[in-house]
Amino acid sequence: MTPTIELVKVTEADIETLSNISRETFFAAFYHLNNADDMEAYAAASFNHEKLLTELRTPGAEFYFAMLDSDMAGFIKLNTVEAQNEYKQHNSLEIERLYILAKYQNQKLGRQMLNFAFNEATRRNVDFIWLGVWEHNLRAIKLYESLGFAHCGSHDFMLGTDRQTDLLLKKDLR
Repeated sequence: MTPTIELVKVTEADIETLSNISRETFFAAFYHLNNADDMEAYAAASFNHEKLLTELRTPGAEFYFAMLDSDMAGFIKLNTVEAQNEYKQHNSLEIERLYILAKYQNQKLGRQMLNFAFNEATRRNVDFIWLGVWEHNLRAIKLYESLGFAHCGSHDFMLGTDRQTDLLLKKDLR
């Protein structure tokens, strides 16, 4: 039986927890595939308290913790309007981050988090939902495609000094 998660909106009081889970999940997912110095540089720039507080305070940006009973299982970041990284359109929603702790992998929690994003997109009456995913993250790409996302472009992603490519995937909701 698939456990059911509850998504809880992150507040400024949660910044330490958000910083810790951001680093832990990112390193678990990608450390073994990348240069250690690039990983450390990216984490230092992206997961520090000031950077995360700025993101949290940005209009249109929302973080949610995925809670399984009383345990933290992961988190998702949704962006609308100007908080989005590419489209910045009023009729779209971006899933900027979706990470699950290693011990909760393979329990279909990612699908639940994506369903939450789909419900938010529907509630906000947007036309499409989109995300960027590292071109080598084949497992995630397969999941997104199985849920109706299609390739719509790409952009560079700087991991420290390493220029990588994120595929942009989009799902029309109309």
